Amino acid sequence: MNATPRPDSADIHMKDEAAFLPRTLAALWAVFWLLMICVALQDALRNSGVRWWEPVLWEGSSALVATGWMLFAVRTRARHARYLDRPLLWFGTYLLWLPLIILTWLAVVYPIRHAVYAAAGLTYAHPGWGLVVAYESVKLTIFTGLWLGILFGIDSHGQWQLQRQRLLRMHKALAEAQLAQLQGQLRPHFLFNALNTVSALMHTDVDRADRMIATLGDLLRISLRTNGNEMTPLAEELRTLALYADIMRERFRDRVTVSWHTDAALAEIPVPALLLQPLLENAFRHGVEPNVARVHIEIRARRDNDALEVVVHNTGSMLAPEHHEGIGLRNCRERLGIIYGDAASLSVRNEGDGVAACVRIPLSETAR
Repeated sequence: MNATPRPDSADIHMKDEAAFLPRTLAALWAVFWLLMICVALQDALRNSGVRWWEPVLWEGSSALVATGWMLFAVRTRARHARYLDRPLLWFGTYLLWLPLIILTWLAVVYPIRHAVYAAAGLTYAHPGWGLVVAYESVKLTIFTGLWLGILFGIDSHGQWQLQRQRLLRMHKALAEAQLAQLQGQLRPHFLFNALNTVSALMHTDVDRADRMIATLGDLLRISLRTNGNEMTPLAEELRTLALYADIMRERFRDRVTVSWHTDAALAEIPVPALLLQPLLENAFRHGVEPNVARVHIEIRARRDNDALEVVVHNTGSMLAPEHHEGIGLRNCRERLGIIYGDAASLSVRNEGDGVAACVRIPLSETAR
């Protein structure tokens, strides 16, 4: 049995927007005619020769016919939507109905008024038909133009909302594709370097190589769990770093120490999966590998105002003035840009007796 697909949230939002437009127009329409009747009643109260129900009849009969035509305009709005980017054509297709609107107005409104007056034993007096036709034609042309302008504005807003939602969905799909591509680049790159480390020991120290393979297995299990999940809790990301650091310390046992300074209160904050591993990898590659002296690597995670700040600092190397970023740092920077825009940052700088790579992620986009 086929499962019924769940509607996308953007689709629901677009449907809500489409439903919002008629409701908005109906509210404006009701307020407009209520004001028209109130104004007419107020004039009637100042004129002792006019009965209170007469302005209600005049405006009510007008509202009846006008509402019929407005319903027609709303029902046919989908047919005219393709002309919204050409306003003159859009207005022109509606104004083709203006002669019929005037004819309908005269054929329905005035008979209603005459009939009600006759039922009350009175006569509905109005100017000659020539003047009535001219007056009503001018009035209806202005009236129709006014409400077509309102309808055009509402429909244009609705069309803009629909296009905006489609654009956001396309942007989201593109961003997800880019993130998948970047993450796909990172996994084989990361695995290649980890296997190289195991290979360096397997012929010289089988026990250490065996421990590294076991640690690598744990690391790969975590990596596979993140497959398809762009975000992971900070605690899980730091555990991944710890496993990677264990592998690398087996390789450079007497040349590196690693220390951790992290705020436990930040453990559940989501961060991009495998974002920090290239930073630690660079610390080993540029700080530890070229040195025979002991190198210290420090990983710090703390809250800095409204941002999560994670720093990977290593001694044993300094940035050259003309240094260039590798694929790992470019990957991290691009992922941060896709997910957070300009709100997140990655900086690499000389700090003290070494190099610090600092990632800042807005907590307003994550923990809040």
